[in-house]
Amino acid sequence: MLKFKWKHLGVAAALVLALFLAACGGDDSEENTDDTSNTEEDTSAEGPELGQEDLELVYVEWDTEVASTHVISEVLKDEGYNVTATPIDNALMWQTVAQGDADGMVAAWLPSTHGDLYEEFGGDMVELGPNLEGAKIGLVVPEYMDAKTISDLENYAGDLDSKITGIEEGAGVVKAAQQSIEDYGLDGWEVQTSSSGAMATALGEAIDDEEPIVVTGWSPHWKFEKYDLKYLEDPEGSFGDAENIETMVRQGLEEDSPRAYQILDNFHWSEDEMNSVMLEINEGADPQEAARNWVDNNQEKVSEWTSFE
Repeated sequence: MLKFKWKHLGVAAALVLALFLAACGGDDSEENTDDTSNTEEDTSAEGPELGQEDLELVYVEWDTEVASTHVISEVLKDEGYNVTATPIDNALMWQTVAQGDADGMVAAWLPSTHGDLYEEFGGDMVELGPNLEGAKIGLVVPEYMDAKTISDLENYAGDLDSKITGIEEGAGVVKAAQQSIEDYGLDGWEVQTSSSGAMATALGEAIDDEEPIVVTGWSPHWKFEKYDLKYLEDPEGSFGDAENIETMVRQGLEEDSPRAYQILDNFHWSEDEMNSVMLEINEGADPQEAARNWVDNNQEKVSEWTSFE
């Protein structure tokens, strides 16, 4: 009888111990599950939220800005944004961003080319810094011309009808070219304004016939990839020093579209990278197609813009 009682007491004790261990194990399991859940939440944090998904970027139709605007637009689209890229007049580009009617631009040439527009509108925008460094403006001629400095143009007054082939009226490089006429005493010379496309066409036609021509030029630009060109030396400094192309956005974009703001802030590339997109467009590709090709083939670079610490 005693043996029977001890046996049952042993079984009961074993059951109590099993229940206790099961209870402890259950707590451990729940804690582990909670830990795993917390870990997943932490690792799923991949940077700022999208926020407002409809974005508009504005740009002046210079080859550099066509390339950069379409490339960053494709990147933003891949991140989930609905992006409209709108070509616009140079001064209006600054005004619309300053007034908050557009979200941003990657086309601010500073400190000289857009210096007057920066003074007027820069205080009403957020400056994110350079997306390309070491840009340059000046007077450009084919390498086969003997001219070395801007003052040498006086030797070509008859051949060129005393005309510099320019781009849009009011562009910084046009204003600098007009200043150079005064600085170098090129009496009777004028800057013939048109558009960047018309300038490039005139340059190509002159080179095909090996005729003299002088144009308002800037780099990066595909023309330096396609043709053998040179800048005329500018000892008087009419065109200023090297410039940066900067990104400017409207006030409030960081709060409205945090992820887009951060990507635009991260956006930075090289002259060679920009030139490759511009050249593809010049050779007939649609700007969006050329941008898409570059983005697809340069994911390592793109990840620098879309990765967040």
